[in-house]
Amino acid sequence: MSDTATEHSRREAWLMAARPHTLPAAAAPVIVGVGLAVHEGVFAALPALAAFVGAALIQIGTNFANDYYDAVKGVDTDEREGFTRVTQSGLIAPESVKRAMYATFALAILVGVYLVYVGGLPILVIGLASVVSGVAYAGGPYPLGSHGLGDLFVFVFFGVVAVMGTFYVQAASAAAGAFPTGIPEGTVTLAAFVASLPVAAISTNILVVNNVRDLETDREAGKKTLAVLVGYTASRAEFVGLLALSYVVPVWFWLARGYSPAVLLPLATIPYAAAIARTMLTDTSGAALNPALERTGKLLAAHSVLFALGLVI
Repeated sequence: MSDTATEHSRREAWLMAARPHTLPAAAAPVIVGVGLAVHEGVFAALPALAAFVGAALIQIGTNFANDYYDAVKGVDTDEREGFTRVTQSGLIAPESVKRAMYATFALAILVGVYLVYVGGLPILVIGLASVVSGVAYAGGPYPLGSHGLGDLFVFVFFGVVAVMGTFYVQAASAAAGAFPTGIPEGTVTLAAFVASLPVAAISTNILVVNNVRDLETDREAGKKTLAVLVGYTASRAEFVGLLALSYVVPVWFWLARGYSPAVLLPLATIPYAAAIARTMLTDTSGAALNPALERTGKLLAAHSVLFALGLVI
C-alpha cells in the first residue's frame, strides 16, 4: 500500500473513531440554548461558540473512551452489528485511542477555561463533572454505560446540562463580571430547563436505538445497558415516551408561556419521528437499526433547529 493510501486509511480510521454522525448531539443543545438566549435578549456569540466547541470535544472524547474501553474489556466482538470500532477491529492501536481520548478531554478543559472565566464556579463544577462522566461512561471501576446508567448520563449531560449551560454562559456574560462565584440572577430559569428536555429526550433516544441493536451481544459480553436490564418492550416504550416528551415541550411554551405559535415548528418533524419509531417497534437487526440510528441523529438536528427558530420568532 502506498504512503498516500496508508495516510488516507489512517484518516478514515480516526474519523470512524470520532463518530462524526454523533455530533448533532453536541450541536443541538447549543442551537437551542442560543435560540432561547436570543429570545431573552442575552445572546453572546463568543460564549455560545465556546460552548459548542467544548460540547463537541466532550462528545468526541466520550466516543474515543467508549471505543477503547469496550474493546479492552471484551465488550466489542466480531458479532457486534454496529458501526466499526477501530480498537476492536485493530485499525488503531489501543494506546493511540487512549491517548487521543485524554488529549481530546484536555482540549475540552482548555476551552472550558474561558467558559469558567465567563460563568464562574458553577461552570467549573459542571465542566469537570462532564469530563469525568465522559470517561466514566465506559471506563473506570464502575462504567455507567455497563450498569444501566448510560441513558441517564446522556439525558442529563448532553441534554439538560448542555442546554442550560449554553444559556447560562451567555446570560452570565451580560449579567456579571469575570468569574462569578454564585449564580447570577436570570441565568438559571425554568424556561431553560424545559427547553432542554427535547434535546435530552432525543439524544437519549440515539443511545436507546444503539442499545436495542446491541442488546443480545451486550448481554453475552456482560454489559448491562438499560436495554439489557429491561428488555425490548420496555426499551421501545422508553423510546416512544421520550419522543412524546420532545413534542409536548413546544406545546407547553405556546400554551403555558405565551410564546408565538412559531414555537410549534418542531411538530413538522412528527412524520419523520413516527417512521423511526415504526422501525424501533418492529425490528432489532443492525440492517434496520443502523439507519434508524442515523435518522434519530438527523431528527435531533431538525427538531433543535426548528425549536430554536420558533423560540427566536
